[in-house]
Amino acid sequence: MTSLCFSSNGSSIPTQTKADVMNPARRRRDGMNSKCGGVNLDLESSEVKIYVRALQGIDFELAYLALLTCEGLKPLSRWEKPLTDDGLELLRQTGLHTKQVRRTVKTGKEVIETIFSRLPAYLELYEQRFENRPIDKSAQTQRFEGFLFGYPPCCVKEYIRKPYAPNNLEAEEQKILFHWACRDCKITPVLLDAYKSIYNSLNNC
Repeated sequence: MTSLCFSSNGSSIPTQTKADVMNPARRRRDGMNSKCGGVNLDLESSEVKIYVRALQGIDFELAYLALLTCEGLKPLSRWEKPLTDDGLELLRQTGLHTKQVRRTVKTGKEVIETIFSRLPAYLELYEQRFENRPIDKSAQTQRFEGFLFGYPPCCVKEYIRKPYAPNNLEAEEQKILFHWACRDCKITPVLLDAYKSIYNSLNNC
């Protein structure tokens, strides 16, 4: 079993990844710098499991978002916190492109968000729209974010009209989604099957 080493801030990263971070040529030689770009991850791969477990060591939800994004279920994902260089490198080792975006809240305090995607174009769209701008919950922003995050348009529309309106999902199903499903949505049940598969795989990783 590959051991994990810890950075000074307490985050964990596989020791072989530490070496690769220091040596980009080695990453290219070993073919490790694009795990999912255009193709789905093999969650049974021992190498992939190393990175996934290390991401789980930072936070389960971060690992879950990374896998959903890598599988193409979310064009772009946002982790509403900064990540260390080690954490960013773990995301890149699964084939995701990353950026950290500076925003502000109503008090004027600066916050740093981490965004990641299989395609750089989505990162550029997000950065152009939100870099150095206040966080807001306007209908326009929610529609734009819904597009980037892969939310069904009908659910976004209903959420803007009436947040958290009752739907037909079980509580356990709604819990694993990142959008609030609208009643009788035709897209969410299809997404749920894929989300459940990844969620269960991650729990068993």
